[in-house]
Amino acid sequence: MKKTLLQMTTALALVAAADAANAADCKITVGMVMELTGPAGEYGQAGAKSVEMAFRDLNAAGGALGCDLVTDTRDSQSQGNVAVDAATQLVQVKKVPVIIGGIISSVSIPILTSVTAPAKIVQVSPASSSPTLTALGRDGKTNGMFFRTITSDALQGVAAAKYAIDKGFKKLAIIHVNNDFGVNMVQEFARAYKALGGEIVSQTPYNEKQSSYQSEVTAAMGGEPDGLYLISYPVDGATIARTWISQGGVQKFLLNDGMNSPDFIEAVGAEYLKEAYGTSSGTSPTASTEYFNVNYKDFSGIDPSAPAADRSYDAGAIVGLAIAAAGSQDPAAIKDAIFKVVDPKGTPIYAGKDEFTKALGLIKDGKTIRYEGVIGPVLFDQYGDITGPFRLWKIVDGVVATEGEMTTDDVAKLKAEIK
Repeated sequence: MKKTLLQMTTALALVAAADAANAADCKITVGMVMELTGPAGEYGQAGAKSVEMAFRDLNAAGGALGCDLVTDTRDSQSQGNVAVDAATQLVQVKKVPVIIGGIISSVSIPILTSVTAPAKIVQVSPASSSPTLTALGRDGKTNGMFFRTITSDALQGVAAAKYAIDKGFKKLAIIHVNNDFGVNMVQEFARAYKALGGEIVSQTPYNEKQSSYQSEVTAAMGGEPDGLYLISYPVDGATIARTWISQGGVQKFLLNDGMNSPDFIEAVGAEYLKEAYGTSSGTSPTASTEYFNVNYKDFSGIDPSAPAADRSYDAGAIVGLAIAAAGSQDPAAIKDAIFKVVDPKGTPIYAGKDEFTKALGLIKDGKTIRYEGVIGPVLFDQYGDITGPFRLWKIVDGVVATEGEMTTDDVAKLKAEIK
């Protein structure tokens, strides 16, 4: 009898050990296409680390569907064609149900139109802000599979125009990257800026990765502007700004969200950026914001204020929670579950292991949750867009400092007035 009990106990222990091993071996792979190198490399590196941190926290809380969430990360090199090849492999070979990325619109758009939308795979971009993405959804070209955790440039352009006028920019030269992001940003900004009484004296596009931007800067200087609106990325933007300064351009700058970068400031020189202002998608701080700001640098080695870092954590958290809420890896079910995990009627959930443990318990019990993330509570519309405030900032002694905020209501009201 004792021998029988011993055998049964041993057998049960072996089964338990096997179950634990199987759980440890169970993995759900999410594709990630990020700009790890190229002009937007700084954004992509921060974004990738943020998603990994969100998955680490979710896995510590029990994972999704009893499995660990892992990423298969590919470098887009900040190029659309490279991104499409990477996304195609992830979808067709790796069979991932979700792709997180890209960071910049000129990467996210070709992934969406060439890969994820046709395959009906969920795509979540942490930082692609082009209005074209909304238009694609409105035209039925996304199959409802696209989401982003950043506000559209249709709104940022309005906020930037008002901030420019408030800071005394009456006559602006514009130099902008010649891609979907840059073209749309200029269009939205120009309409609002002119309606508010501003004058654009020159508008000069540039192509990325040039060794010199002297001809573009020379063209932009015509008309005696009282400042330069530089719509760019940190690497090319620094080259353009240095050229502008060396050619005698007025040292007063308006900058887009991606230029909120220590690398840009260091490359140009803080002494030349004493009157440099910018706008970024803002946050409505929550307990998640505090958690992220305290823990992100220890995890990643990157400052939590890095462009795209905060909203990339939220993209990862929303995807992971949605997989758990979907109850499967079916992309259609995950798409529907994304709306459920940010349900305004749900129990508030914040970032970190303890909160995710609570969230997974509620999901298991069939209850709704509202993930209130690092950038604040978000609510997706039918095109995968969110609304939110805008941060107004200035470079002070080589550091980006917040000057104020335009609320969602402020931007919406102004946008309605200038139509």
